[in-house]
Amino acid sequence: MTNPAESAVLRKDRQVKYFLRCLKTFLPHQYTSTDSSRMTLAFFTIAGLDLLGSLDDNLQPSERKGYIDWIYHCQVPSGGFRGFPGTIFGDSKRNPSNECWDPANVPATFFALMNLILLGDDLSRVKRRECLRWLCSMQREDGSFGEVLAPEGKIEGSSDLRFCCCAAGVRYILRGQDADYLRDIEDIDVNSLISHIEACQSFDGGFSVSPLNESHAGLTYCALASLSFLGCTPPSAPHAVPVVVPGTANFENLIRWLAWRQRTEFKENDENDNEDERGRERERLNFDELKESDCRSIDEKISSLPVLSTAAERPEEDLLWAGFNGRSNKLVDTCYSFWVTGTLSILDRLNVVNVDPNRRYLLEKTQHLIGGFAKCAGDPPDLLHSYLGLASFGLFGEAGIATVDPTFCTSKRARHHLESLPWWTGSKSQS
Repeated sequence: MTNPAESAVLRKDRQVKYFLRCLKTFLPHQYTSTDSSRMTLAFFTIAGLDLLGSLDDNLQPSERKGYIDWIYHCQVPSGGFRGFPGTIFGDSKRNPSNECWDPANVPATFFALMNLILLGDDLSRVKRRECLRWLCSMQREDGSFGEVLAPEGKIEGSSDLRFCCCAAGVRYILRGQDADYLRDIEDIDVNSLISHIEACQSFDGGFSVSPLNESHAGLTYCALASLSFLGCTPPSAPHAVPVVVPGTANFENLIRWLAWRQRTEFKENDENDNEDERGRERERLNFDELKESDCRSIDEKISSLPVLSTAAERPEEDLLWAGFNGRSNKLVDTCYSFWVTGTLSILDRLNVVNVDPNRRYLLEKTQHLIGGFAKCAGDPPDLLHSYLGLASFGLFGEAGIATVDPTFCTSKRARHHLESLPWWTGSKSQS
């Protein structure tokens, strides 16, 4: 009898063609609205080819130079990077009164630096000092980070752990280990950022977008990756916090919540992750009638509501495919195969998930005929889910996929390249 795990095959040739097509031809028209996030799309594309071991073989030196030059073209003179060149109106016309209309933003800066690292650049043209000064201006009093600076220096963008993760990553990349060289450059308030991250942990162990909100697997990854960038992991680290220390309630609740994200419900497309208003109208309870006919307490009524079962509660024959969801009572989604397992990898707890059913789910349900991976079974592939599907494989030693560093969300080779640069180690300074 054929082993189901062996019958699921990663079509590496098609994956390479998919990412090359995204790199060297026009993207589908559905990406038009994401033009201002071109730096992020570039990351998923370049990093995907890197994981497949096909980046160097498919780039001519002139192409590599062109990509690197384009990234530096998106660098803002006063520090940071734009997400695309569409807002540039020329350095000669730029002045303090109008630069707010052509701002750097935190996610674009992080992905620009990661793209340069993936392409083998030494970051010698990055305005390190200006970027680090700008980064400090993006931090709020509560320790969180915004996205951009608006007129009069106002920080815009929600208090979002995604921005915190990108900011912590930028700091890690640009400060390196050369403390003397950047002694005169103010650092972000690390303790305040750590406190903000800790405050975002919910009662169930997961992390939310901001304090007192619903736990979300993607934001949980951002929280732990941020702590890793800030030197709070592993548990023996000098700045370790309770959530990374085994045996603490924070740690154990988080591991339990992450393990419960593995599910088998994938047959429907969760097309709208937000509540559908019409669906709410159809399903809304008539509380007046309920009061008359049901004498149970509110807690009893809540406990009786139906929920999606966990993988552990399903019959064995239903467990051939089990992916991960991002929130309670949601269907599985390809991207969470990395957000969940990446977080567990940072915490050294990958053993709590069932690897083979997740592998089969990705390869047999969301791996697409033309290459790439879809969000859900039956959907077309897209760059984000295609990359994160591969990244999940890179955590488990899938043949043909480079080993992934969970904090960087790239190959370990890319991180090694950064940490071997002379200026990063402190053996040679950079302006």
